[in-house]
Amino acid sequence: MEDTVTRSAKITDLNIDSHMSYDNTALLTLHISAPQISIANPAAQKAINEYYKIEAEKFNSRAAGYLFDRAMEEYNISVANGFPLRAFEAFMNYSVRLNSNCTLSTYFDQYEYAGGAHGSTLRTSVTFDLNNGKRIKLKDLFGAAGNYRRLILDEILIIADKQMATNPVYFNDYRRLIVQNFNGESFYLTPDGIVIYYQQYEIGPYAIGIVEFEIPYQNLGIRPPSCG
Repeated sequence: MEDTVTRSAKITDLNIDSHMSYDNTALLTLHISAPQISIANPAAQKAINEYYKIEAEKFNSRAAGYLFDRAMEEYNISVANGFPLRAFEAFMNYSVRLNSNCTLSTYFDQYEYAGGAHGSTLRTSVTFDLNNGKRIKLKDLFGAAGNYRRLILDEILIIADKQMATNPVYFNDYRRLIVQNFNGESFYLTPDGIVIYYQQYEIGPYAIGIVEFEIPYQNLGIRPPSCG
């Protein structure tokens, strides 16, 4: 049985780099880095790698289509009015947060700069069972536990209250926003717990970026991922 268990994955990078020009002027720089894994189960490996490839292709298509079109429009407006030219940027990078105990948990940060005061970053995440290639959802971690959302939110609010007592960085109505903007897809796993994250502006100003709350497994009454 031990020989058939995939405890961790070997990971390599799939990179896409491009510099898009218009009228002999560089208007958009694109960089994508996505993981590609190697594991014992060919079907699981294919399913996981396909997910990452599709995510990379979607971001590449958005950059080459929507963003580059916007960059050309801004270029034409700038040239016509004598405004400074500002090149666009699109960067997509991944981070591996857990790669053990038959579980792979990662996130993508997708950064776009479109000529404004600053760029914006959107985070997406995914967790896989390495033995079958299936996605692990938040509810899967809690088994028969009913209101896991309430359990998680209670822990987040405790952490946020403590943070606000010493360093008030969130919006004044942060408690309401934490509940309102909770997204069951916005999570990843670490060796120590579940991390729930909130996108830029969801509970605080741009300066604090994407906000993460790590909750130890034991606080939620669940076990860490395992191969059993």
